[in-house]
Amino acid sequence: MPYKTILVHADHSRHAATRIRIAAEIALADGAHLIGAAMSGISRFVYQDSTVGSIGPIVAEHVAMLNQRARDALDEFEAIVTRMGVPSFEKRLVDDEPEGGLALQARYCDLVVVGQTDPDELSPNVISDLPEYVMLNCARPVLIVPYAGQFKQVGSNIVIAWDGSTEATRAVTQAIPLLARAANVSVALFNAVSGSAEHGEQPGADIALYLARHGVKVDVQEQRTDIDIGNALLSLAADNNNDLIVMGGYGHTRLREVLLGGVTMTVLKTMTVPVLMAH
Repeated sequence: MPYKTILVHADHSRHAATRIRIAAEIALADGAHLIGAAMSGISRFVYQDSTVGSIGPIVAEHVAMLNQRARDALDEFEAIVTRMGVPSFEKRLVDDEPEGGLALQARYCDLVVVGQTDPDELSPNVISDLPEYVMLNCARPVLIVPYAGQFKQVGSNIVIAWDGSTEATRAVTQAIPLLARAANVSVALFNAVSGSAEHGEQPGADIALYLARHGVKVDVQEQRTDIDIGNALLSLAADNNNDLIVMGGYGHTRLREVLLGGVTMTVLKTMTVPVLMAH
């Protein structure tokens, strides 16, 4: 089943145009409605406070400036998707912080597209682990686009990081629209144990059969490695010229602190190709 609604983060990052283009290309391929969401940066909880109406002129001017920046980002989103010929799209200005606003808006979409955090472009209005926060809290697959590199094509040559976990299962099932039209799909298993509950007698066979029933032909690649799995996965993707990694995202949030699993952290910090994650 194709994606019907896609959400993309629109902001003033110099990388925003690339992520908007990628989201638009997926929307065009699936005939999906594309939503560009720009957050004002002001927590929605402020608006629930009875004192918000009594803010002074200086604060009011700052709020107006933040809203204008969000509208400018949405105008750029509109220009890009109009130029690309996306027939169904909308601009959405959300009065909220970027991470919380995106996580909430995503719950009514099939796919979310965000950018990897660029350490040279940190904003006081955006937490440094926005992609991680959204992935852990939106209950939807999140496509994360690296800040470094050119990605003319995404989803033609895909590698799935498969370990039989709940998170990996969600990632695979929610990536089926992309997997179904890919030219090549490989399933990578690292240090899998034959006969284990997760993999069965022949590691990779069950997930390959599952995907075959969805019309996805896959190549199973069993890998043995002594290095950490995150770096092994990125190395494999580079060797195979993969343009998308599909994997589970591991971790949880405690208040505003994002706590990630080791493989998830490694991939998100050093990714070289787009990654679709689901938690």
